Amino acid sequence: MDFRRWPESNFCSTPVKIRSLFPIVVLLSLLSTLSESNQFCDAGIGIAESQCGAASASPSKILIKGGTVVNSHHQEIADVYIEDGIVLAVQPNIKVGDGVTIIDATGKYVMPGGIDPHTHLAMEFMGTETIDDFFSGQAAALAGGTTMHIDFVIPVNGNLTAGFEAYVEKAKISAMDYGFHMAITKWDEAVSKDMEVMVKDKGINSFKFFMAYKGSLMINDDLLLEGFKKCKSLGALAMVHAENGDAVFEGQKRMIELGIVGPEGHALSRPPQLEGEATGRAIRLAGFVNTPLYVVHVMSIDAMEEVAKARKSGQKVIGEPVVSGLVLDDTVLWDSDFQTAAKFVMSPPIRAPGHGKALQAALSNGVLQLVGTDHCTFNSTQKSLGIDDFRKIPNGVNGLEERMHLVWDTMVVSGQISVTDFVRMTSTECARIFNIYPRKGAILVGSDADIIILNPNSSFEISSKSHHSRSDTNVYEGRKGKGKVEVTIAGGRVVWENDELKAVPGRGKYVKMRPFNYLFDGIEKADAEYLSSLRAPVIRRTMHAAA
Repeated sequence: MDFRRWPESNFCSTPVKIRSLFPIVVLLSLLSTLSESNQFCDAGIGIAESQCGAASASPSKILIKGGTVVNSHHQEIADVYIEDGIVLAVQPNIKVGDGVTIIDATGKYVMPGGIDPHTHLAMEFMGTETIDDFFSGQAAALAGGTTMHIDFVIPVNGNLTAGFEAYVEKAKISAMDYGFHMAITKWDEAVSKDMEVMVKDKGINSFKFFMAYKGSLMINDDLLLEGFKKCKSLGALAMVHAENGDAVFEGQKRMIELGIVGPEGHALSRPPQLEGEATGRAIRLAGFVNTPLYVVHVMSIDAMEEVAKARKSGQKVIGEPVVSGLVLDDTVLWDSDFQTAAKFVMSPPIRAPGHGKALQAALSNGVLQLVGTDHCTFNSTQKSLGIDDFRKIPNGVNGLEERMHLVWDTMVVSGQISVTDFVRMTSTECARIFNIYPRKGAILVGSDADIIILNPNSSFEISSKSHHSRSDTNVYEGRKGKGKVEVTIAGGRVVWENDELKAVPGRGKYVKMRPFNYLFDGIEKADAEYLSSLRAPVIRRTMHAAA
């Protein structure tokens, strides 16, 4: 049995050393007291008052019996024993004494909790702020089987440290574990130095560059190159939102001149070729610098084909589709009701029929690697800010609660991927890319006890009336499917069971993420080969020397 101590740099808190199967441990003090939880719930945030604090009584010892335990590489019928938030054993027929909660998982799948690589909670954007904060968004995630997410820190007036501090405050109400990416919106020596601090001291190992949103978040190619070079030197992963922002700006002006001011103008102003162009450009620039690249929310065939071409050539590129791009199409943007159409506005846009199926195929054959959500929710009132001008509609859709169910129903039930593939795409690959595996993304001895139990024979139905997001709309309204998350365990506590949410604000922990993930393997060798291939500089005799 492989009892281990994870590297200390993997943890934001003290590492755990497992000395025996059933160690005697000192109970950790709760991150927030029950009274604090009830005060928070009394404020009417996210969950019913009667459910608040229920998780405080959750025992620290849990045995999950008889389920099919699924990791990205293997599945087996086994029991899983958890104590104080850590998986202590995975094997058949585990015997336990009194004081252990036993969960029967016979006929069900026991899998690592989902990790969403792409969310925007409590984000100030387009004159408003996303309706889901770090508690309501995470509560929704837990109800849907996601037990960790990585959110994007937006700098304050370009200042990375100020942005990080602001998001630390926002995240204090977290109900589950989380990490941070960092956006780069300008470039100077202070930003360069702050990137070093973020990687070395703050646990951030990825930086996002927006090639769209001209006049606010967008950066140019000069900044992109500087950022890519800095990411490479720090072992941090460069990420891009790939759309040609200048062309989008021109497309928006064109639509307004044509009198197209409704939500359909959003899709028409930023067609797939602009996403494809920017994706290809970012890939080529990353190749020029020789640094790995992560393309967020791949929404079109055009962008996907650029990723496919780069990967086939051996370039280290990760392509991330999001749930909305996999299962929705843009016909809804032409709905005669503004509110119905506006709720689907996001960037890059949801594409025409055919793109989603192509993205599903790319996911199943390995061209695309993992699934995010780009959860960035606004309610109907906020969406109405653009009722007379689609450029003012806040961009974003939901997905944190729905992702696991929709990927299972769309990809597994249909036979496009296996159960182990599902675990890889929704959890393990994210953990590997952001250097938190096997603490996260696995059910192995020593892993965090972030676990879901999915019943493949149960059904789900999505509705804004029953979801846990604060939004009053849901872009997946009315969708039904097979496969339901019946139990969610986060940090060794049951937080979702019998359709009852037991999330407690303040329980979530910040997970620091180390630099130099597996994508950086071989980078130095490639650099050396490049230098040796130059056959330069050439030593030339001067005319004076020849004389």
